[in-house]
Amino acid sequence: MSTPKKNRKLLDEVRDVMRLHHYSMHTERSYCDWIKRYMQYHNMTCREDMVNGEAKMEAFLTHLAVDRQVSPSTQNQAMNALVFLYKQVLKKQLDGTINAVRAAKKINLPVVMTREEVACVIALLEGTAQLVVKLLYGSGLRMLEALRLRVQDIDYDLKQITVRSGKGAKDRVTPFPSSAIPLFQNHLLRVKVIHEQDLLKGFGEVCMPYALGRKYANAAKQWNWQYVFPARSLAVDPISGKARRHHVDPSIVNKAIKAAARKAGLTKRISAHTFRHSFATHLLQRGTDIRTIQALLGHKNLATTMIYTHVLQQGGQGVLSPLDDLNV
Repeated sequence: MSTPKKNRKLLDEVRDVMRLHHYSMHTERSYCDWIKRYMQYHNMTCREDMVNGEAKMEAFLTHLAVDRQVSPSTQNQAMNALVFLYKQVLKKQLDGTINAVRAAKKINLPVVMTREEVACVIALLEGTAQLVVKLLYGSGLRMLEALRLRVQDIDYDLKQITVRSGKGAKDRVTPFPSSAIPLFQNHLLRVKVIHEQDLLKGFGEVCMPYALGRKYANAAKQWNWQYVFPARSLAVDPISGKARRHHVDPSIVNKAIKAAARKAGLTKRISAHTFRHSFATHLLQRGTDIRTIQALLGHKNLATTMIYTHVLQQGGQGVLSPLDDLNV
């Protein structure tokens, strides 16, 4: 027997609406977390406490900027979660203005490694972590874009990867390094064995995007739809309740990168995204057109890609230090 809507928990309704609109599980968790923090900040215990939403949202967002000193992107994410709550879940219009103190905007230059540093870190990695990092640097992928790759997304003949529903829900193609072809072919042979074993045990079904699972009933068990980087064990899907093999958790790769960077003796703050930054920077140094790099990275605005041009200058702002003119 289903629970009456009026007795359902608010966050359960938030999850239902988000899944109806095909939000990712990552976004779902993030929005629910912000809504929970918002309610705790105002000591809300029932839905009636959410009246006068504009003023309460303004106070919470100001608290994030002034007291918590969050970044502008974090503050925007919190605001998007609360707007979603009021408009899509509670069905309340926000007619007033929200004049919250805005988080201070800071332009951070991306951390970039030299080619030698990239080679050193990759050499210290092994297994799945090394293959993932080779795509972060060799194809300019974001971490989740690499982990969500399906077998059919890699085209060995055209030497390209198709990124499905990347940031902004856009598809794009990016180069696949020729040197990685034999490595991935061998890797996928092992993955296929795991998939065939799952099928024999009555599993082998992967999560399908949007409504494709209903449209193509047997596609979820087909080889071409399987993740390139599957997890070691099965897990219960929170939406369908089925036991499935998801992709590798990002934390596994992140930990391996941190360990390799420390072992390499690098003092730079290295993360998974550093390899994507290095991909763009090294293409620029080779003379690749900035618009081409924008398309490969999937940036909506050219200004986002232009930040990588700073490394083409020798020294700060293209100025050599006067100390170099002295013979001391």
